[in-house]
Amino acid sequence: MKSSFALFVMASAALLSACTQEQQNQISRSVQNWTGTDGVLEFYAGEKLVRRFLAIDKITTATATGGGGNGQARSYRFGYGVLDENLNMVADQNEKKVYFEISDYASSYIFFENPR
Repeated sequence: MKSSFALFVMASAALLSACTQEQQNQISRSVQNWTGTDGVLEFYAGEKLVRRFLAIDKITTATATGGGGNGQARSYRFGYGVLDENLNMVADQNEKKVYFEISDYASSYIFFENPR
């Protein structure tokens, strides 16, 4: 049993090493999406926190669907999360899950796993 597991691990490592970095990232994201995350996304204006989203399971890069269906990446990411209006790191009863978009040109944000 141990030898078959070791063989599986070695075969998986060989397959992953043959993938490009982006393919490895996509595999990692699909595993992460399957296992679930509790992400937090914060936006800053200078040093001041101005917006926070809680309970984010993933942030997706938008892809083109029309014009030949080439699936080319768009210049923004999107996701769903609870808008933490009072910035207390708790999804209060009156705070709702909303859709959000992040431009590729935005530079003052951070995404991390909720430590609580």
